[in-house]
Amino acid sequence: MSADELLREAERVMTICNACRYCEGFCAVFPAMELRRTFAAEELRYLANLCHNCRGCWYACQYAPPHEFAVNVPRALAALRRTTWQEFARPKRFSGLFRRNGLAVLAAGLAAAAVFLLWGALSAESGLWAARSGAGAFYRVIPYGAMLGVFSALALGALAALAAGLFSFLRQTGTKASEFFAPGHQLRALKDVLRLTYLEGGGHGCNYPDERFRHGRRRLHHLVFYGFLAAFASTTAAAFYDHVLGLPAPYPWLSLPVLLGLGGGLAMTAGLCGLMVLKARMDHEPADEEGRGMELAFLGLLLAVNGTGLLLLFLRETAAMGVLLALHLAAVAAFFALLPYGKFVHALYRWAALVKNASEQSKAG
Repeated sequence: MSADELLREAERVMTICNACRYCEGFCAVFPAMELRRTFAAEELRYLANLCHNCRGCWYACQYAPPHEFAVNVPRALAALRRTTWQEFARPKRFSGLFRRNGLAVLAAGLAAAAVFLLWGALSAESGLWAARSGAGAFYRVIPYGAMLGVFSALALGALAALAAGLFSFLRQTGTKASEFFAPGHQLRALKDVLRLTYLEGGGHGCNYPDERFRHGRRRLHHLVFYGFLAAFASTTAAAFYDHVLGLPAPYPWLSLPVLLGLGGGLAMTAGLCGLMVLKARMDHEPADEEGRGMELAFLGLLLAVNGTGLLLLFLRETAAMGVLLALHLAAVAAFFALLPYGKFVHALYRWAALVKNASEQSKAG
């Protein structure tokens, strides 16, 4: 379907749901829907990004197929949500990467791997296959200054694109900046994000991968989310050790960067593998099949980052360190390069939708 057709389908489904209201207590989408009588494009984009795909409404709906109304809220909102990410993307010329995300991840990963392996082979003391240890061992494979320059540029570029996408979301969903940046709304949304409130299903769990209520998906998302935060904290701690304390990597096993990185990496890997298993077992009727490739590519790329990082940690004093460092840096580079143009953006826009929802609910009283 085209973007216009997806908007019309989402409008049709929301109009039927607004007349029925059987699912009003299921998640944030239905109370937000009930504040509206009609559904303009900006409101549908907002509702699509507010949906957490818990699928409770699909299994409870009396108008779901084979009923002639053929109401399929999860699929309609998921498909529209995917197209909104392309609309929000900046610079606009890169928005097509959402449609070919699996190919983009593969191409970026292979290209980055080739570049870093060649770079390491040309710059490493004693070549890539040589055991190194002690302070600054990593920088004897790829120089610190060059590594810092490349990843600073990639990170700043990704952050700039994500910030531009966020402002595009605010504009295209009719969200006022004054409401979005209100501390009370941000705090309420942060609480929902940290708890993953709308994957609780009112306390019973969500209907994923099938009609039974389970908490597994929420717990796996928590492993990925908090594991990611721990990995980020590890990188921050390592920067403090290096730039403030003058202690270059690699660090001892009981150091803060290593403990945070190991814990975060293991948590993320467990969560990502679990989510892949759930996706393999899920009911396909309420799914947006066109977005499946992008979701798997994102999970695979994060697994590559984690897997190479953990291998590098355990084998850093062996002859394999140089190759593993190059492959890990390549995976991280591909991740940063595609950060604004893949499934990762769902976290940004869902948070923005939760802030808008907090604003609306506070007004509704």
